Amino acid sequence: MKRDSRQNGAGLGNLRPTGHGAGCSSRVLAGVLIDDPAVLAEVRAVFDRYEAALMANETAVLDEIFWADPRTVRFGIAEILYGHEAIRAFRASVKAYAQRVQRQVLITAFGRDFATTHLEYERVGTGLIGRETKVMVRLPGIGWRVVSAHVSLMGQGDPGREMQGAAR
Repeated sequence: MKRDSRQNGAGLGNLRPTGHGAGCSSRVLAGVLIDDPAVLAEVRAVFDRYEAALMANETAVLDEIFWADPRTVRFGIAEILYGHEAIRAFRASVKAYAQRVQRQVLITAFGRDFATTHLEYERVGTGLIGRETKVMVRLPGIGWRVVSAHVSLMGQGDPGREMQGAAR
């Protein structure tokens, strides 16, 4: 892993992939360029802008980064939102977001116009670990937009899951 040069204030997560999976380099797979460095940089810039806006509760920036379309989806920690209007209404109701420290970021680009971002974070002062996945698309004449997002906090396990070799 590469060391991320930005400090996060809490001393956590300063070792993490900075653009793509654990030192992987760009390559072509079935005619699609995976992890083009220029595309990764563009997506990372949008990712960083989103994170800064989230921590400052800059609703206009958050709304802009999400695709303004009824097909946009955001599954949050305590909400299920379908469509940009529902997402915008939710954001308008938030007084402040819990501060968080990035522990690990993984960005993968598929071609020039599609990417995923994965964030593992820790909520400041709580020890809670969260995950956030975004699907981003470069839309003609618009630029990079989040078309789907999922946010969750780690729980105490899955009571409905039975693991192989588990003691009974």
